[in-house]
Amino acid sequence: MTKPLDVITIGRSSVDLYGAQVGGRLEDMASFNKYIGGSPTNMAAGTARLGLKSALITRVGDEHMGRFITEQLAREGVDTRGIVTDPERLTALVILGIRDQEQFPLIFYRDNCADMALCEDDIDEAFVTQARSVVATGTHLSHPRTEAAVLKALNIARANGMQTALDIDYRPNLWGLSGHGDGENRFIASDKVTAKLQSTLHLFDLIVGTEEEFHIAGGTTDTIQALRNVRAVSGATLVCKRGPMGAAAFEGEIPESLDDGQTGPGFPIEVFNVLGAGDGFMSGLLKGWLDGEDWPTALTYANACGAFAVSRHGCAPAYPSWTELQFFLSRGVKEKALRKDKALEQIHWSTNRKGDWSTMRVFAFDHRMQLEDLDGATDAKIDAFKSLCLDATHKVANGQPGYGILCDGRLGQQTLFKAAGTGLWIGRPVEWPGSRPLTLEPQIGPDYGGLNEWPLEHVVKCLVFYHPDDSAELKAEQEATVTRLFHACRRNNLEFLLEIVASKNGDLTDTTTSDVIQRFYDIGIYPDWWKLEPLTTDTAWQNACVAIERNDMYTRGVVVLGLGGSIDSLSASFEEAAKFPLVKGFAVGRTLFADEAKQWMTGALDDATAVQRMQDKYAQLCKIWDDARAKA
Repeated sequence: MTKPLDVITIGRSSVDLYGAQVGGRLEDMASFNKYIGGSPTNMAAGTARLGLKSALITRVGDEHMGRFITEQLAREGVDTRGIVTDPERLTALVILGIRDQEQFPLIFYRDNCADMALCEDDIDEAFVTQARSVVATGTHLSHPRTEAAVLKALNIARANGMQTALDIDYRPNLWGLSGHGDGENRFIASDKVTAKLQSTLHLFDLIVGTEEEFHIAGGTTDTIQALRNVRAVSGATLVCKRGPMGAAAFEGEIPESLDDGQTGPGFPIEVFNVLGAGDGFMSGLLKGWLDGEDWPTALTYANACGAFAVSRHGCAPAYPSWTELQFFLSRGVKEKALRKDKALEQIHWSTNRKGDWSTMRVFAFDHRMQLEDLDGATDAKIDAFKSLCLDATHKVANGQPGYGILCDGRLGQQTLFKAAGTGLWIGRPVEWPGSRPLTLEPQIGPDYGGLNEWPLEHVVKCLVFYHPDDSAELKAEQEATVTRLFHACRRNNLEFLLEIVASKNGDLTDTTTSDVIQRFYDIGIYPDWWKLEPLTTDTAWQNACVAIERNDMYTRGVVVLGLGGSIDSLSASFEEAAKFPLVKGFAVGRTLFADEAKQWMTGALDDATAVQRMQDKYAQLCKIWDDARAKA
């Protein structure tokens, strides 16, 4: 019988604040990157990326950080029904840093935190039994209330023939054995902790830990004897993690040497960050285990996922997609610092993007020069008009997916504020209007550092007037700007849309656009989106789509622009473009707002009428696209 879930993890959830600077003391960190954290939370995300249907049982606070965890897990594809919002307690925080290859300081902010209030009432048998397996971690056995919740879930699982697993996940200071400043410490001997762990080990089919974690579970620092002590109370398969030496699995009696266990290959990579590596390892192991693979295969997945985590910044963001893992295993290690492997990082980026934008109906009102030239226009009035454009967008979208806007930050800042978090796709231009050679808006800054202030939901849009017949000098200058911009986008975790207009500066043949696309790929530019002018023949569209898919099979896709054409002319271009699945929709502006803007700026049109007229035209254009796609 197929179940709706493969795995439910239960226990800690937190927000990780990772020091952005590497190689210094935590005391000296000046900025931090924010990620989801906590072993069960990381594993839920990691297994979801690998294609398992995962869920998490935990508690989060009724505040911004709690909502961040829930929303980010949903974006990762994790079932969040088991997450309880605690009205009284705050979400746990962890502050972490990368000092060097050996030191990774961290501070847990978990005093009376939300996830430690998890209780038996939070465990719904009907929900638990929707899964094939339950995975627990050791920390939630450290307190009677959370232990009761974990044991209830495990007993439900055992009674219903489900599989169970334990990641020992030993953090001494979370058991009250050391102080707040000792979060990095991974082992302090404790008879009390050993006894507590051993009282539950019989409930598991799989137990996973480092050598130190088996030392605490087995009550001795002799690793083989510790494994034998665990075996005495549990028939589970034991998987012992050995760092760069990989891991060993033991199904029966424990041999004389760890080398005699079942193993998978290790991977020779640079150690950059060990934090979260165990959760990545566990994600890969669970993928193999729950897919019914043999232990060498499951351990291969686990070791590879651990290697990804060790080589990247952060925990959950470092974990691979299933596509990425398969690519890595088939190709092998080319660059020991995996985060510097360009081919691998491109797959990591493009196969872990969030959001379904398979349909794009974008109202583009990022125009600046055209609005500034209108009679009666001022900066304040332009921003107010852009807000009317946003109102029209919302009225057509009506909360449904597949709608978006293009709006600038210089003349549309208030509009962008209003659009935040509404579910719309939001693109934002960076090019100085009409510039050729390409220059950027002053807000971006000479070092492109202005992108650091952008919300992550904003997509960087850059229009470049580029033709294959341009001079070598002009090409080189424009390519250098786009290259620098592309890398700045990746550095700031922002998606990038590259808009190409060639027809303004030369003839447009069936190969013009595809030649420009290929040139940008040749210089290492991999846009998440392409925005292309309407192409007039099937051959031109075919050439453009082939050029994109030949270089980047994971691209988001193409949107077609309007160039101010009439609705009738756009209808014909949409019908042509919609034949190609890579074209996801349109991004059209002046067709929708030009007349309204001209009249509104002079006071000849009131707000309500302007919104209604733009709404009607936008709805008409959306229907034209939807009909064209349905016909294709």
